[in-house]
Amino acid sequence: MAKNQQYCIPSHVAIIMDGNGRWAQKRAMPRFVGHRQGLAALKRIVRYASERGIETLTVYAFSTENWQRPQEEVNYLVNLIHETFSKEIGELHREGVRIVLVGDRSTLSSDILRVWDRAERITAENQGMTLNIAFNYGGRTEIVNAVKNIVTKALAGSISIDDINAELISEELYTSHSPDPDLLIRTGGEQRLSNFLLWQSAYTEIYVTTTLWPDFDEKDFDKALDSYSQRERRFGKVPAKELTK
Repeated sequence: MAKNQQYCIPSHVAIIMDGNGRWAQKRAMPRFVGHRQGLAALKRIVRYASERGIETLTVYAFSTENWQRPQEEVNYLVNLIHETFSKEIGELHREGVRIVLVGDRSTLSSDILRVWDRAERITAENQGMTLNIAFNYGGRTEIVNAVKNIVTKALAGSISIDDINAELISEELYTSHSPDPDLLIRTGGEQRLSNFLLWQSAYTEIYVTTTLWPDFDEKDFDKALDSYSQRERRFGKVPAKELTK
């Protein structure tokens, strides 16, 4: 354990799990092998994050843009996620994890929704870590849908224009049940948000590692936590050390 981790554990960690395809390509394997290894890494990190005292973990499992990938890969990835969580619900429930799907449910098939609805229903009262699965998720779509909901309420007269503020918009997001992320980890080396938690990440600390997601393990997670623990979160304010000068 790095020396500062015990002092400053983030409440909410978000992860962009990038690099499955590149992991497979480096080994001259089909991309689907990388996705399967990526699911194994997710299982490992979910349990470790819970052990480390993370209260909320949000993982980017499947974006609204991922539907544009080759159909064979899309079908495999969706079925793999579907199959994995169908099998893992019981164990996660026993460990006290609460599962929540965050994403656009309106375009998902009834078969997919049935799995997520069951997972949410079974784990709804759990008091352990909340695991947000960002599936069919897009940050811009999320914000657009929030605006539509607010406009509908305004037109119906249930709220006024003066009621519209940042707090109200946050309440209409898919993640309204969770605080904004303290730390966002992106694996694979790319340095962009990729349409993930755009509103929620306004003051989130970002940690990028070149480690590809299937290789990301407990030591890598601890490195991210250690980096976070050494940062001063100012939220636009003057650093405390400058105020003393």
